[in-house]
Amino acid sequence: MYSDGASRGNPGSSAIAFMILTEDARILKEHSEYVGVKTNNQVEYEALISALRFASELSNQEVICHLDSELVVKHLNGEYQVRNPALKILWLKIRKLRQKFQKVSFVHVPRTDSYIQVVDLLANQTLDKVLAT
Repeated sequence: MYSDGASRGNPGSSAIAFMILTEDARILKEHSEYVGVKTNNQVEYEALISALRFASELSNQEVICHLDSELVVKHLNGEYQVRNPALKILWLKIRKLRQKFQKVSFVHVPRTDSYIQVVDLLANQTLDKVLAT
């Protein structure tokens, strides 16, 4: 799975997006939604939470989560402590969601990754629609 968040301001109006693929790169689900006023780190977490919730309805096997947020990946892999109270709440939600799967991996990918660019575009298109109204 690939997830990303977009925030216009920090904090600012925000949207999340994710894409879930099979091992052979067939798209199972693309999703994007507006999530209100959040920080850029909060929306990265929110996007992953939404993706994990959906993925848990499909399977309880292995899931590989690709994110372009190095901070969030390092939090989830235990390389950095989560000190921010708002992020700690989101981190705990992911920790609970992890229990629904046999194995969960968190991988940092660059913003140039083609799948990350797709979910980034989805999140930004959602923001464009919401902010235009």
